Amino acid sequence: MVAVVSQENVVALVSRTGRELQRYRKGRRQVVGCIPYRFKIGEKTSLDVSDDLEVLVISSQKGKGMLFPKGGWELDESKKEAALRETIEEAGVRGIVGGKLGKWSFKSKTHDTFYEGYMFPLLVQEQLELWPEQNVRQRIWMSVSEAREVCQHWWMKEALDRLVNRLTGQKLGHRDNKQLLGSINCFGDAKSDL
Repeated sequence: MVAVVSQENVVALVSRTGRELQRYRKGRRQVVGCIPYRFKIGEKTSLDVSDDLEVLVISSQKGKGMLFPKGGWELDESKKEAALRETIEEAGVRGIVGGKLGKWSFKSKTHDTFYEGYMFPLLVQEQLELWPEQNVRQRIWMSVSEAREVCQHWWMKEALDRLVNRLTGQKLGHRDNKQLLGSINCFGDAKSDL
């Protein structure tokens, strides 16, 4: 018997490593990441989207603090593809990648160099039981305020604030939550905003 498996449902259980394919711009390593999020199930009574929102943070590989999934943007992928790959590798979740939240320049804490980082929202649709870095990272769903408190990178906190502002603007622009949730699924596709 032969089984046909769709490539989009297959997850490699090994993370990409090495810097041979890494992108650099003016000497700065290009990194991309996602803020994985979901909405709590239940009655929505607040206009404050952060009350209804949970985000997924992961532990640093070095065990010092929490952050959102991120890693190197490689030559053979778009920013969104790289951000989704890093999120699958580090956090074990998949979903819809939305429009870019922004670009930040920051100094690496471990290397004496500057990086450029791009962050995207990821509306989580699937949480995997097995993922490449499950043995070296913890993943924890938490509120926006908890994530803001534990996240070790200032630029990721700014990206989180931009996500909350974006979602709040969408929520205030809709009359009911059914319209809101439907519109969130239309942020963009993996090929746009390259």
